[in-house]
Amino acid sequence: MDMRVAAYAVITDDDGRLLLAHWNEGRHAAWTLPGGGLEAGEDPEHAARREVREETGYRVALDALLGIHSRVIPAADRISGDASPLHTLRIVYRAHTTGGRLRNEVDGSTDRAEWFTLDDVQRLQRVKLVDIALRMADLR
Repeated sequence: MDMRVAAYAVITDDDGRLLLAHWNEGRHAAWTLPGGGLEAGEDPEHAARREVREETGYRVALDALLGIHSRVIPAADRISGDASPLHTLRIVYRAHTTGGRLRNEVDGSTDRAEWFTLDDVQRLQRVKLVDIALRMADLR
């Protein structure tokens, strides 16, 4: 079984809008939280800040650990087509912006970032992690 550990951030602005990144890998696309996989030896908090910066252009400060979501993806459901299941551990933080400006990631797994009202989020094609994290942040 493969394992992937990733860190994500729930970021809202003064108007209560949520910052999301548009994940786009091959035939699969959906809105997700800014974040992603830890590099070897990387601290999860550093990974969350790094990934948010890469995917959205914003620098963030982490406010709180919201939780860790564990999921096993059966081999047959893996996008990569790998022959073994994937165990994902997704560490979710609450964060706020401290600088930077909105921009789109270039040559990454996301192709754009945008702010959405919570009502608009409900109408988006999104990964399940968005709903899980909104529950963790008590925003649903």
